[in-house]
Amino acid sequence: MERSPISFRQVAIAIGAFGGLLVAGTVGFAAILDESVFDAFYRTVITVYTAGLVSVPESTGGRAFTLFLVVWGVAVFFYVFALVIELTVSGTLGGVWQERRARRHVERLRDHFIICGYGRVGRRVGEEFREGGLPYVVVDYGPDALRVAKERGDLLVEGKGTEGGVLASAGLEHARGLVASSDSDVDNLYITLSARAARPDILIVARAATEDAAEKLRLAGADRVVLPYTTAGQEMAKLAVRPQVAAFLDIVTSAGGPDLRLEEIEITAGSGTAGRTIRDLRVRHETGALVIAVRRADETFDVTPSPDAPLDPGDVLIAVGTAAELQRLEDLFAPA
Repeated sequence: MERSPISFRQVAIAIGAFGGLLVAGTVGFAAILDESVFDAFYRTVITVYTAGLVSVPESTGGRAFTLFLVVWGVAVFFYVFALVIELTVSGTLGGVWQERRARRHVERLRDHFIICGYGRVGRRVGEEFREGGLPYVVVDYGPDALRVAKERGDLLVEGKGTEGGVLASAGLEHARGLVASSDSDVDNLYITLSARAARPDILIVARAATEDAAEKLRLAGADRVVLPYTTAGQEMAKLAVRPQVAAFLDIVTSAGGPDLRLEEIEITAGSGTAGRTIRDLRVRHETGALVIAVRRADETFDVTPSPDAPLDPGDVLIAVGTAAELQRLEDLFAPA
């Protein structure tokens, strides 16, 4: 059974007992020994701190009161000592320190992803991000999800994505995208609504169990909706009917693929390549990568781009190649 962390009530009792000790000692010594308030306070502190090793009061009442303060001080000391032991044994101190360190790390993140829901789907998303070297933050509250996230060393924000302030704690303001992968369609819908309201420009990918839920998520603002069971059926059909095509797609779409990868590169006005054609730029010769499609600024796709078609600002190239070839392609279209 887990040990419960120290409560605020216990801390308040310790502080109150120590404060009461100082006040009672100051008032008592001032009245019994006829000392000034400062002298009485000083005597109280020294008496408690040194367990009474100060000048012994001459009166019997003063000596009796000193003994009383010493016993009170020792009791407070043992109580505080027990709290410290409890904090150490229960791991509360370490947990607080780790939580603060993780919070500072999240605050420094930029262009990261947020995974809301760290079940089977969310964990697979995290693996893909990790293999691709993409920063991400996990948001969940389930004991099993928290355990797995900690074992993998993931940045973690404990809580429900549907609760106010949790997405902000995960760095929503500076995030590149959000994945709503909870097992609950209702939670994913609420997360999508909240994220879209706070960040109209963020990319949102949501999980849905049914077509009806998928349509509601799209209306709520999800850019992409994935139905795991439907997708699994489609993939199994492809493997059965077109095994070689499926094998090729598996290679080029895997973040950790051994050879080929797919990448998307946006054409910007400052790249120096806007307005030129694929043939003019000699893309294949200069980089080795192959442009297989172009998404135009009006969001239409040219799946067989002509080498003489101009590339305008806002167009997005879909290219295939090795990691080195795609890096050269990014350098070619990088802003000047």
